[in-house]
Amino acid sequence: MDAGDRDFLTSIVERAARRSHTALVAAGELALTGGDDLRGVVLVEGVSDQIAVEVLAERRGRSLAADGISVVPIGGTKSIAEFLRLFGPVGLDLRLAGLCDAGEERDFIRGLERVGFGPSLDRAGMEALGFFVCDLDLEDELIRSLGAAAVETVIEAQGDLRSFRILQKQPAQHGRSVEQQLRRFMGTRGGRKIEYARLLVEALDLDHVPRPLEAVLAYV
Repeated sequence: MDAGDRDFLTSIVERAARRSHTALVAAGELALTGGDDLRGVVLVEGVSDQIAVEVLAERRGRSLAADGISVVPIGGTKSIAEFLRLFGPVGLDLRLAGLCDAGEERDFIRGLERVGFGPSLDRAGMEALGFFVCDLDLEDELIRSLGAAAVETVIEAQGDLRSFRILQKQPAQHGRSVEQQLRRFMGTRGGRKIEYARLLVEALDLDHVPRPLEAVLAYV
């Protein structure tokens, strides 16, 4: 990393700190400390997505650190363009990939277009650039890949099955599928998505990994 790159990164960190943009501060500091060893990043929405990608890499016998790849949570998709500028061709020019939920697909597309990755992108265009979309989100992808019964087994092993059964009895859950109820359960307590991201990926049959998760890891 030359002096120009270091000055560029320092300015990013300082501006992000003034705005209290903690995710961008962390990303800039990662780039500063990673130096020439950092060759690529996977941009994800949050920590649960980061854990899922990292755990799948472990299960595939791959060391992302040895490959110079970091998985970077961006703390909300509205700021995706700033991360693309930091790590992409106008910044450090690293290999980029990303993973987002279906509801945030437009934010990723707008960010990619704004930073110059191409006009009028659609999902196929995103995938050609290494950015993949989960339907509806990563939790939904994992639940469908595992099957409801297998997810309930994981929940039971954590001592959370009684809590899930209580949620199922709530009026708002009546008429919903078990898969929908499981997805809701993952978001009912702070930290649960993060906890279960590891557990569900560890429980996956490696022949039935959700396509977006498999594809983003393969791209980098």
